[in-house]
Order: sequence, then structure tokens, then C-alpha cells
Amino acid sequence: MTDRTLVAPIAPRERKIAFSRYQSLLIVLLALTQFTIILDFTIMSPLGAIMMPSLNITAGQFGVAVSAYAFSAGISGILAAGFADRFDRKRLLLFFYVGFTLGTMLCAMAQNYHVLLLGRIVTGLFGGVIGSVVLAIMTDLFPLHMRGRVMGFVQTAFGASQVLGIPAGLFLANHWNWHACFAAIVGLSIVAIIVITFAMQPVEEVVVFACITSIYVELNAHPLSMRKREDQALIVV
Repeated sequence: MTDRTLVAPIAPRERKIAFSRYQSLLIVLLALTQFTIILDFTIMSPLGAIMMPSLNITAGQFGVAVSAYAFSAGISGILAAGFADRFDRKRLLLFFYVGFTLGTMLCAMAQNYHVLLLGRIVTGLFGGVIGSVVLAIMTDLFPLHMRGRVMGFVQTAFGASQVLGIPAGLFLANHWNWHACFAAIVGLSIVAIIVITFAMQPVEEVVVFACITSIYVELNAHPLSMRKREDQALIVV
């Protein structure tokens, strides 16, 4: 009698699956939302030398205006954690993104310190939640083997806002005024809102199909554990 060792063959590397047109549009859209959010937060500090003489405020007042965004974003993030999962991701993204755009519009129209401070608080309250909503949409709509690439593409918005957004904002501020910088962000945000409204599908209708597709790909990639994964799929459904 000889000992028999069973060795499972190594599963072949999954082929790189290209994004569909809708998935590509969704990635660009999510990256654009992240771009505007990060740019709106980071553009304040470089504009300090222009905004303080224009509004006749001190460095301490300007620091409060910069910090107001971060504090309000932290508060809204804690408050939104209790109800965010109860609503469709698309509606949630539209709600907070419209509020963010209105807050940025207040900043663009601000003629005194108090309106600017109010605009930064409103912008932070709504913009602080959008990053979490974007991550939730990525995990809901893209299968596991695509999420790494999707997150990589979307997170490039952080670098783009520093490399492209801030120089462009300073260019607008130097050639016109600092209001033009926030007005440009409002313009980009309005374009994103229109695309989200008419091109993005409700997440609730797509997430079931995405889960089924992910399970199907995993089952085909590991045929030896087909029965076990089928049981898991039944439990998930």
C-alpha cells in the first residue's frame, strides 16, 4: 500500500478583462468627483496670499476658514455612517454632490469673510461624505478581480488635483480673481452632476448582476472547489 498525495493543480492566472464602456464612463465620472472634492479642499491654502488682502482678514481668520472644511467634513462623516447604507448609492452621491456644489458656489460668490466661512462649512458637510460613497460604489459595481485597477484609476484624481488643479486654479486667480477658481470647480461639478443624473444607473439594479458575475468568474477560475463555491453562492443569494 502506497501513500497517495493529492495535489491540486495551480489555477491559471486570470486573464485581464477589459472594462466595458459603461464601466469606463463610471471610472472617469468617479475620478472627476474625487478631483473636484480634493481640489476644493487643497486650493484654499495656495490662495491665502490673494484672499486675505481681498477680504481684509487676518491669517488667523483665514486659518479658521481653511479648518472649517475639515471639521465639518469629520462631523458629517460620523453622522452619515448611521444612514448611508439605507439609500441607493446614486441618490446618495447626487444629494451630497449637489450640496457640495452649492457650498462651493457660496465660496465663489463670497464678498466677505462670513459668507466664505459659511460656504466652507457647507462644502465640508457635504463633500466629506463623497469619498466614502465613491468607494462604496466601486465595491458594489465592480467584481473583486477589477477593484484594484478601478481604485488605482480613481485615486489618480488625488495626484491630478495637486499637479494640474492647483496650478490651473492659481492661474485663474492671478489673471482674474480668486472667485474664478471656485467658479471653475462649480462648472466641473455641474458637468459631473448632469452625467451622474442621466448616464449612471441606479446602483441597486446593478449590484445583483455584478455579484452574480463575480461568483461566475470565481467558479470558473477554480473548478476543483466548484461544489463548495456553489454552496457559498446559494448562501449569498
